[in-house]
Parts: sequence; C-alpha cells; structure tokens
Amino acid sequence: FLTQEAVAVGIEAALQPGDTIITAYRCHAFTLTRGVPLHSILAELTGRKTGCSSALGGSMHLFYKDFFGGNGIVGAQVPLGVGIGLRMKYRGDKSVSVTLYGDGAANQGQVFEAYNMAKLWNLPVVFVCENNKYGMGTSAQRASANTAYFTRGDYIPGLWVDGMDVLTVREAMRFARDWCVSGKGPLVLEMETYRYHGHSMSDPGTSYRTREEVQSVRRGRDPITLFQKRLFESQLVTEEESKAMEKQIRQEVDKDAEQCLLDPEPNEEDRFFNAYQLMPVGFRVRGCDPLTWFTPKQ
Repeated sequence: FLTQEAVAVGIEAALQPGDTIITAYRCHAFTLTRGVPLHSILAELTGRKTGCSSALGGSMHLFYKDFFGGNGIVGAQVPLGVGIGLRMKYRGDKSVSVTLYGDGAANQGQVFEAYNMAKLWNLPVVFVCENNKYGMGTSAQRASANTAYFTRGDYIPGLWVDGMDVLTVREAMRFARDWCVSGKGPLVLEMETYRYHGHSMSDPGTSYRTREEVQSVRRGRDPITLFQKRLFESQLVTEEESKAMEKQIRQEVDKDAEQCLLDPEPNEEDRFFNAYQLMPVGFRVRGCDPLTWFTPKQ
C-alpha cells in the first residue's frame, strides 16, 4: 500500500460510527485504520492463531467490525458493498458503505451492474476507485477507453480527488458521506494515487514503467512527505518531534513483529472450524500428507 496511505487515512478520518468499508486485496492499511491492533494484523499475515481472522484469512482476507475485507477476486467486492448499502437503507441507518476498487477492476462488468442497482434503489454507497495508474502490469491508458473513472457512473455523479493529499481525501469523503446520508443516492470518487512497488512479490515493477517515473513521484508527490511538509510549514510539529514519532512507531512495529512470531500456529483441525454445522456421517479430511486423516470437530 506504499504511496496510497493518504487514501486509507483520509477516508477513515471522515467516517462516523456505523459506516463500513469493503475493499480488494490491497487491504492492510484499511485494516489498521478500522481499529485492528497491529499485532493482530501481523499475526494474521504470518499465520498465527492470534490473527484478526484466526489465521484463516491470510494477506487478502482480513476482517473486523464494520470492515468487510479484504477480498481476493478482482472487482467482486463491489456488488457486496452495494448489498451492505441496501442493508443500511432497509434499516434506516444514517451510515454509508464505502466500496473500494482499483483502476483495473473498474473495467469489470459487475462494477457497472453494481452502479445500476445502487442508483436504482438510491443506496448510500460511496464508490471509490483507487487509480494507481497500473492494473498489475498494464497501464490505465492501455486498458481503459475512458480513464476519467469518476465519470463512469453515468447516472451517478462523480468527483476526481487528489489521492496523494490526505486532507483533500478527507474533505472529499466528508462531502460524499453528507451526500449519501441526505438521501441523494450513491456517489463515485476517483482517487488518483500511485504505487512504488510491483503488483506482487514476483513483479519488479520496472518492466512496464521507468525507474525515473517512480523516483519522480517519490521526490515530488509522496503523500507522507507532502503532509509532513505541511505540518512543518504550519508549525504544528517540528522535525525533531516528527523523527521522535517515527522512531517510536518503528519500535512498536518491531516489537509486535517479534511477538507474533512467538504466537502459536493453528492446528490442522482449526482450518475446518465453522465449516460445517452438522458433520456428515463418516466425514473425514485428509491431512498434510496422503496417509493422515482426521475428523474435524463440530
């Protein structure tokens, strides 16, 4: 999520209790802003029982109260976000369903189907397209006939947002939330951002763009550096105070990382917990090798 920090922090800063977030597999930052302890996140990523999904979710499927993941199928979370919005309207809640997806997923047919349903029923859904310029190794220009993603809602209004400025993101989300809870229906926000690294560990991130492009963003558009500069210029924080905070945060992260590696791993039977309400007669599950079989507990 490097370079996209302003999106997660800015969105969370504008939300109220009862508002929900659902996103794709680039979900770690949202898990943290939703209130999941860092130790629980790191424990989940390392497959420990103390993880926020009890080691059943891994990197892509982290969940928490009012946070519906973490979803591994490209674009599939968007219709689910509309379903959450339908629940809110049915109950009369003054809440919004923030539904995120990337520029790559923006070309999925189910996204447009979700648009239609959200507008047809006038649901309190904020569709947020995180446009980081590249869907895996394909640039937005090569994949989309219309790269102005905020205009793609057709009958749903949209706004373009500087996703590198945390304060701009916050104000845009405040506007979107007010729009939705006032009964005006859904809204589309395109948050233009970037990612320094490749799509995954197997992607060096330099085969489809130049190193100079990445370094240019680092020098002039990094969201953390931009916010730090604003704090310094406003004399809200000194450079010394900022460095002290960074040092403290690094120490806390290192401590949690070391601790989670000492936490217990799940047993094989834990993998099937809650999978069945009533176990079929004679049901067995093969273990990690062909000769090991066991019956999961109810």
